[in-house]
Amino acid sequence: MTQTTGSSAVTTMELDRDVGFTRRVNHAGRLLWRDKSGLIGLIMFLSVVFAAVFAPVITPYDPLKQNLREAKMPPAWREGGDWSHILGTDNLGRDVYTRIIYGSRVSLTVGFFGVLIATSLGMILGLIAGYNGGKADALIMGFVNLILSLPYLVVVVTVAAILGRSLLNVILIFGVTDLAIFARITRGEVLRMRESDFIKSAVSVGSGTSRILFRHITPNLVGPLVTIVTFEMSAMIFYEAGLGFLGLSVPPTVPSWGNMLASGRQYLTIYPWIAIFPGLAIVYTGLAMNLLGDWLRDALDPRSRRVKK
Repeated sequence: MTQTTGSSAVTTMELDRDVGFTRRVNHAGRLLWRDKSGLIGLIMFLSVVFAAVFAPVITPYDPLKQNLREAKMPPAWREGGDWSHILGTDNLGRDVYTRIIYGSRVSLTVGFFGVLIATSLGMILGLIAGYNGGKADALIMGFVNLILSLPYLVVVVTVAAILGRSLLNVILIFGVTDLAIFARITRGEVLRMRESDFIKSAVSVGSGTSRILFRHITPNLVGPLVTIVTFEMSAMIFYEAGLGFLGLSVPPTVPSWGNMLASGRQYLTIYPWIAIFPGLAIVYTGLAMNLLGDWLRDALDPRSRRVKK
């Protein structure tokens, strides 16, 4: 009788979870339709993703090909410009529009994989620390507090200078240095949920620790973490551009927004478009991700029940 009752309880919980997921999907769709800023953010972000994926199709030139005869050509709408180079050319005659499109690949790669590493490691550490407590909690949070106590930009610049210019190095640097914030937030949420009724119910029907952590607690972390994920991804794009500006990101042969800013800074007063348009691309992507993050926070948070008016 006890086993049958426990099995029925687990089945009921799974059905409730499925229904809850469907409701959250419907809720997200209604919220997106009503939240115009979220819809705009999604469209802007998808446009950046589209540009990164289909860069060879939507760009007419090789981003590395130099043509000194067409160097420093202004944008098409300015005197001396040409519509064959809509955003002009840089000091080496490379098409600015093409390099911006290809540069989105570097920025999105760094942001996505950097956040993926930071979120994965941070969530694992936070789950262990929050649910187990004791010495594990003290050890993990001591490590997290140590990372948070270090000056972030100084650490990133120092490590990047030591490891050298590489896309993989930049991703690993951001992924490891950013895990602390995800670990702390995850731990706080786990401590709150550990004593809640639905966790006690799962324990009472015989659910193991791994099932509780990954089937009951982890889905409820999506809402609290999603805004941080989008914010940190946006921040990593800014930081990568900063490292590129300092000559510490990807090699100069790789088109990136940071490298474009670095090459255009000496011409800022006489050929401003070389640096301005890559800067606008960074701002555009950051704005898109922040608008999208605000919508995702409300759409994916299981505690959210109201649609914005």
